Amino acid sequence: MRRRQFITLLGSAAALPMLQPLAVRAQQVAVPVIGFLHHGSPGEWATNVAAFRNGLKESGYVEGEGVAFEFRFAQGRVERLPALAADLVRRQVAVIVTGGPFAPLAAKAATTTIPIVFNTGIDSVKLGLVASLNRPGGNVTGFNFLNATTEAKRLGLLHDLVPHATLIAAFRNPTRPDAADQLRDVQEAARTLGKRLLVLDASTVSEIDSGFAALARQRAGALTVFSDPFLSAQRKHIIALAARHALPTIYALRELAAAGGLMSYSASLTVAYRQVGIYTGRILKGEKPADLPVMLPTKFELVINLKTAKALGLTIPSGVLAIADEVIE
Repeated sequence: MRRRQFITLLGSAAALPMLQPLAVRAQQVAVPVIGFLHHGSPGEWATNVAAFRNGLKESGYVEGEGVAFEFRFAQGRVERLPALAADLVRRQVAVIVTGGPFAPLAAKAATTTIPIVFNTGIDSVKLGLVASLNRPGGNVTGFNFLNATTEAKRLGLLHDLVPHATLIAAFRNPTRPDAADQLRDVQEAARTLGKRLLVLDASTVSEIDSGFAALARQRAGALTVFSDPFLSAQRKHIIALAARHALPTIYALRELAAAGGLMSYSASLTVAYRQVGIYTGRILKGEKPADLPVMLPTKFELVINLKTAKALGLTIPSGVLAIADEVIE
């Protein structure tokens, strides 16, 4: 092909978009896609996804009206997260939103360029997600739920509820990245309160079952369930066993008290995911994760389920009821 013919063809090709109808060209405008990566399942996290959508809407983005979603749920199998994160990167999503301790790490390992917005209960600096809370650096920022730092407070609330319980059992998942820190805080709190602590490791359903058998044999007077994605996912099973053993139990999330658990103490997950939605919108508008400080909770809530207390034959002390932020009747 002669040089003059080649140049003529290039010019003709460049002119094609200008000849297309405006409606066709509008359809070709790329819509930003948000990748949502989580260790859980869609059903159990629907409320939090709705909270995220609300935050995103506050920033001016609504699904189907200028933004789209790609959801990836690991269904409790955290080993699937790296492959799911890699898939979102291959699809060149605009932002990856993550929840829990494992999904943010999988997303960060998969990309250093796509912005990542997380919500995690673990210290994000210790987890290696950000350089600091005020100046995250890199492509990652989000909301530090810090739920694991309240384990000692939950033990204290359990003591206020059943002060005569001398042995308190504690379920923890030893595979969680900050499991050692969780245990250290609760052991120190138990010593301060003069309580004996029965630590039960549970990273499988069978270990939950054997743990309840062990606490029954040793006649534990109460139970605290540590903050953890696996233990939260097994909420129905744990709540049912706690009821069967008539065991006063405190949980890490409001959702577990709402599902029939006796009580919970934590920051609000819905508030956290709404804030994550707002940050995602700001990033879509051009702000960089490195310039957005990691958000922290400003309030922790005590939730008490009076229906469960009645079933257990418990009378909630007036002092505990007085500080409750929500009472489920």
